[in-house]
Formats: sequence, C-alpha cells, structure tokens
Amino acid sequence: MPDLALLAEVIRSGFVESLHYGSAVGLGPSGRTEVALGQVEAAVLPRSSAKPFQALACLTAGAALAGPRLAIAAGSHTGEDFHVRLVRELLADYGLDTGALACPASWPEDRPTMYELIRQGQDVSRERMNCSGKHAAMLAACVANGWDVPGYLSAGHPLQLKVRSVTEELAGEKAAHVAVDGCGAPLFGLSLTGLARAVQALVLAAPGSAPRQVADAMRAHPEYVGGTGHQNTELMRALPGAVAKGGAEGVLVVALESGHAAAVKVIDGSPRATTAIALDVLGRMGCDVSGAAAFAQVTVLGGGVPVGEIVARR
Repeated sequence: MPDLALLAEVIRSGFVESLHYGSAVGLGPSGRTEVALGQVEAAVLPRSSAKPFQALACLTAGAALAGPRLAIAAGSHTGEDFHVRLVRELLADYGLDTGALACPASWPEDRPTMYELIRQGQDVSRERMNCSGKHAAMLAACVANGWDVPGYLSAGHPLQLKVRSVTEELAGEKAAHVAVDGCGAPLFGLSLTGLARAVQALVLAAPGSAPRQVADAMRAHPEYVGGTGHQNTELMRALPGAVAKGGAEGVLVVALESGHAAAVKVIDGSPRATTAIALDVLGRMGCDVSGAAAFAQVTVLGGGVPVGEIVARR
C-alpha cells in the first residue's frame, strides 16, 4: 500500500501484532494543510462523520432544532431511553410518530439498555437505531417545508439536495461520489481534506450563525452526540470546545476551538485507533491535547489484564 500511511500499531507483549494503514490530515486555523499522511486528496465516504452537515441542512431548511435536539440530529446516539424520548418528542412536534422513520430497526448500541429491552421481551426498533435523531430532524425539515415525507431519503428529494449543497459549501468542493449510507440516507463522498475543512467551518463560524449553532450544540450536549461511555462523547468532555464525530469504516473528524481540525480514514475500516491517530495529528500541529491523554492509546488485553497497546505510529 505505497500511497497509504502506516497510522497505528497494535502491540501485544512487545510484539507488533497488527498494523493500521490509511490517511490522515491536519488543518491549521487558516485552512492550510499542516499534516498530510497518505492520500488526503482522495475521496472517502464520511459515513456518520457527515451528520453535523446533515443537521445543518435541516436547521437551515427550517426545522426547529436547538440544544439537545440539534446535538442528536448531528450525532450517532447509543439508543438509551433519554435519546428515544427526545426523538419521539421531536417527531410529535411535527405531527409524526416513529412509524415515519425510514432508518432500519436496530438494537441500541448501549449494552445495558439492550439487555433491559431483551429482559422486557422487546424487539429491535427504528427509534433505537443510532441514526434516528438525524432521521427525525430530516422529517421535521420536510414537514416544515411541505416536502414529501415518505420519499425523504431519495437523493433527488429537496431535502437531500439541500444536504448536498450545504456539504459541498462547507467542504469547498463538489461531492466526488453519491452512495447510500447504512441508515439509507444519501451519502456524499469528499476528499479527506474537504471533510476536515467542513468540520473546521463549523467551529470557526461566527457566533450565533447556523453552522456555529451546530458546533455549539454538540459541545454543550455531547451525551446526545454519542451516549454513556461513547468515545466521541468522552473525547469532547476531555477537550472542552472540541467537536468530534466518528463514522463507520474507520472515519473520524475532530475540530478544536482554536480552529485546528483533523480527519482520519483507516483503510481496513476499524475504528479502534482513530481517536489516537486524530490526537497524534493534532499534537503534530502543536495543539495541547493533554486533557485527552487517556485516549492517546488503546489497551490490549491478555487474560483480562493489560499486555500491550494500540498507538499512533510516529
């Protein structure tokens, strides 16, 4: 893989057991590329790292989103009861119920919640799926504009055209590819640099502006961006002022209050090292990420005790 960078090593008992290759980019507050590892201009599918941009599109389309509602629209929640209550409330305010959600039914990602649902004899549901907050926001935007509700996931739907326009404007480039995300929503491919530029635009936006509202909601309510113990949630708590949003298949974006931004794509699709890699990129730019030192490596267990770590490759 000559065009990709070695981003992280998995070390067990002093032995390098596995390697994670991919690409990572770091932007300074001016937008200049300060760190470039691998194919930073190649297109990637941002997966759920695109949710803040989708939330911005819903907000600017007229959906009444603020505080926790805006955070859950930009997040991948873990399906806990407080997440589901908020999704149901948002839908009800627009005359809808969970039957309008077109995301797949799923168990919640939060294990205690899942076990409790199983004990109660309940089954998978759409509102427990980690994308239901985004879908509820999309439905709210459709109702607010009188747009077709059942077809809201079509790439040609007015809402999704709005999402594409907003995403391209933030990234400063045209979508390189149109795909279907795991939740069924259209997904717009961007270069890794464009992805970093898009999340950077949220934190650098003028106070009170719509993009800044998205960033501020995520920072103020990280428990709705992820959930109990979720790494994105805990990373934002460890780095006040940061915005962090992961996506499936090894994607992560992190933007600091200073305007520094990092985007990571691990080519094997594993997310286990993405936070450590992003912190390494930010550190290379001189950012103080010491508050998140606990995330700079991932413990490798043997017999239930630490025997190694997953670390970013310098």
